[in-house]
Amino acid sequence: MKQETALKILQTGVNVFLTGEPGSGKTYTVNQYVRWLREHGVAPSITASTGIAATHINGMTIHSWCGVGVRKTLSAHDLDALAANERIARRVRNAHVLIIDEVSMLSAQIFSLAEIICRTVRRKDAPFGGLQVVLVGDFFQLPPVVAHEENNGAQLGFGGNAVAGAAAPFAFRSRAWDFVHPVVCYLTEQHRQEDATFLKLLSFVRSGITDRHTHATLTTRCVDEQLAPTDLPRLYAHNADVNRLNEGRLASIPGKATTYSMTSRGPERLVATLQRGCLSPETLSLKVGARVMFTKNNPDGSF
Repeated sequence: MKQETALKILQTGVNVFLTGEPGSGKTYTVNQYVRWLREHGVAPSITASTGIAATHINGMTIHSWCGVGVRKTLSAHDLDALAANERIARRVRNAHVLIIDEVSMLSAQIFSLAEIICRTVRRKDAPFGGLQVVLVGDFFQLPPVVAHEENNGAQLGFGGNAVAGAAAPFAFRSRAWDFVHPVVCYLTEQHRQEDATFLKLLSFVRSGITDRHTHATLTTRCVDEQLAPTDLPRLYAHNADVNRLNEGRLASIPGKATTYSMTSRGPERLVATLQRGCLSPETLSLKVGARVMFTKNNPDGSF
């Protein structure tokens, strides 16, 4: 599906799951829809499954938006308390369109809790209380992080006043997802890469499938680690290994290091949440000649 087609479907007001491979334009398409909504006097509620994802879209987490916070279950009393919370109730009742980005990282449990809260607060027995729901993400990418007991709990429902446990971690495995019944808009055009061989390789890696041609392509890039150039990027599974390599490389550069400290502002609790999810270190030491990888782009284009 092309971006233009997905945008037209979004503009009809139906619930949508916008997905596709990396580089297919999911973020661009949803941003176009947000612009269109604002031009028509509608202010969408923009949320994400994690704090760091929320900062990338200038939104907030779905947990904060609907008031579920860190809860794993909701009782009838909890729902009544949320409905009586003026700040949360006003936000949910005044909403028209709810966008949830990086939905692959949102557990079935939290997705269902958010759905029940919206239906309860808005007093409408329709999915998310009648909101248009736009779910954005790729389930081939990062999954939700859930505790073992969450995978083995009670089945999720969508018609009662309480939810506990989770039968499956992914949001699309919940009954709430079936209740929402989103139209799937799978973007197929590629806007990030033009190398056909590389695109095919990425597609195979994404789906966990390989063939002899892909294997042969990867094999051509294998080199003896002892003979590899020292300035090649290296990927590690643990931050401790990354820090050890970076600190060693920085120490090998002559000159004095300059240290920069992270600054923050805002409510302490929210700042702490952002710091836990931030990819950048709280203290950064650099020398002239050091190579830097930015963890966020500057929209103005200066880096």
